[in-house]
Amino acid sequence: MKIIVSSLRLSLVFMVVCGLLYNLVVTGIAQAVMPKQADGSLLYDDQNNVIGSELIGQNFSNPKFFQGRVSSIDYNAAGSGSGNYAPSNPDMLARTEESVEAWKKDNPDVPVSELPIDLITNSGSGLDPHISPEAAKAQIPRISSLTGIPAEKLNELVTDNTSGRELGFLGEPVVNVLKLNLALQEQMQ
Repeated sequence: MKIIVSSLRLSLVFMVVCGLLYNLVVTGIAQAVMPKQADGSLLYDDQNNVIGSELIGQNFSNPKFFQGRVSSIDYNAAGSGSGNYAPSNPDMLARTEESVEAWKKDNPDVPVSELPIDLITNSGSGLDPHISPEAAKAQIPRISSLTGIPAEKLNELVTDNTSGRELGFLGEPVVNVLKLNLALQEQMQ
């Protein structure tokens, strides 16, 4: 009986320490040290309404805006993860062919041979908010013709919204599509 009571007490102590106190301390430190990131790196409009997160991609259906990566989960953060299809999977091939056909229709000025792969493939999570600078630049002819904004100005927007490698050597340069589209929206006003 002593062992059972001791085990229950120890379990209760660990539940309180690990399940409650640890989480409160870590959350408190995060809120104190980096509150924007702790709250989800949210972006707000002029009326202080949340318009999205820097960390989660969004679907931009208006062809006047830059498009992000394909998401097999429709950017639903509740179900992170994408289908782990092999390149030979028939569903993957069909989805990729659909994406290529949509590219040809929406971007007739840019040949498929110049189509960056990140515009027709999922990220591992299906939520990636970034595309390569090349993927953003490949969309400039379409956006320029639909908005009337000169290609040179759009190139500047892409360059201004390109983040370099993490710590100067990790990963590749990327463009956050939401931030780029917010900058584009300012140009359209």
